[in-house]
Amino acid sequence: MKQQAPFIEKKYLVNFIFVTSLFLMWGLLHSMSDVLNKYFQGALNVSKAQSGLIQLSVFGAYFVMSIPAGYFLKKFGYKPGVLLGLILFAAGTFLFVPAANANSFGFFRIALFIMGCGMATLETVAHPFAAALGDQRSSDRRINFSQSFNALGATAGPFIASWFLFRITASNSADLSSLKYLYVSIGLVLTLLIVAFLFLKVPVLNDPHVAAAEVDPEVVNVDIAPAKKLFWHKHFVWAVVAQFFNVAAQAGTWAFFINYGHEVMGFSNLSSGRYMSIFMAMMMLGRFTGTYLMNFIAPNKLLACFAACSILMCIIVAQKLGWTSYIALMMINFFFSIMFPTIFSLGLKNLGSHTQQASSFISMGVVGGAFFPLIMGQVANHDVAQAYYLPIICYVVILLFGLKFYKVQH
Repeated sequence: MKQQAPFIEKKYLVNFIFVTSLFLMWGLLHSMSDVLNKYFQGALNVSKAQSGLIQLSVFGAYFVMSIPAGYFLKKFGYKPGVLLGLILFAAGTFLFVPAANANSFGFFRIALFIMGCGMATLETVAHPFAAALGDQRSSDRRINFSQSFNALGATAGPFIASWFLFRITASNSADLSSLKYLYVSIGLVLTLLIVAFLFLKVPVLNDPHVAAAEVDPEVVNVDIAPAKKLFWHKHFVWAVVAQFFNVAAQAGTWAFFINYGHEVMGFSNLSSGRYMSIFMAMMMLGRFTGTYLMNFIAPNKLLACFAACSILMCIIVAQKLGWTSYIALMMINFFFSIMFPTIFSLGLKNLGSHTQQASSFISMGVVGGAFFPLIMGQVANHDVAQAYYLPIICYVVILLFGLKFYKVQH
């Protein structure tokens, strides 16, 4: 009988808790950025298409920073990589103060770009870090579990941001003081995390792909010293492509959620922001559900199933069928839930010493989120519901990856 891979060993538990906290923090800030779309439309008088530049600033940073972060990780290791990401992350939040004082949308975009560089660094480091804290055979479940707390942060983000930005001040108010208080508070929390990581002892970690082979060579055909160059691994290349379209769909769907609630359902901005918290909670539920289902269903098959369901939900959302469409919009986030971590994990399989470099390229695929909200915004300027036809293209690519292109070729 083959040895069952443990989810997490006791010696890695403290590190795993700290790494999981990083997933929570960037989930919080990502979803708050989507509330900024609607807020800046009123407070700074920008159009829907222009507000899509918020996602361009955040996700564009992934394109710029992911590769340097990967090299930094490879040279200096996990702990310095985490510290670099947190410092950039905190710096971006503190820059919201001069941006608000200048009342400048361009300055806010610079602050968001620096925040995005921090997020890109943390994502590049945190995924292989979580995978390395144990056996490769349980890495899919471990990363999905950490991503569940990313969803928890994403659930809290819209509620917190909506309370500060739509309840305390009117959405069309030029007074940005509440925005400053919000981001400075988050910057202080990030500063505390920096101090905590300075004192955290990180154990010597083996490449999880190598460790899996030592436990049971039949489980996975591991290329410990890969003869093939990284981009000759087709499953990795397709993971980068799938991640590009995955985050494109996510960014567009999230960016115009509040607009859909306001324009199609007739909710106030504050109510739409509160519903967005439920929307994000669906992603958290999906991740915990997906983590459990992976005990019985292969990750690639579950990914393909969720992608097919997302296509159906997008079609229903575009029909403007009242609460039926709005619930379908909520369900998109449930089915989206496992996509990012599962694509990430499947793309890192059997890469041996290429794993850390591959992580940076898959993180760079997140740049898809920089452009798609701009395209959806052009359609949303005329009909926000019709804009939800566009993510179907993305989910078709993910479906194909889950059905065929995930396979490791030797």
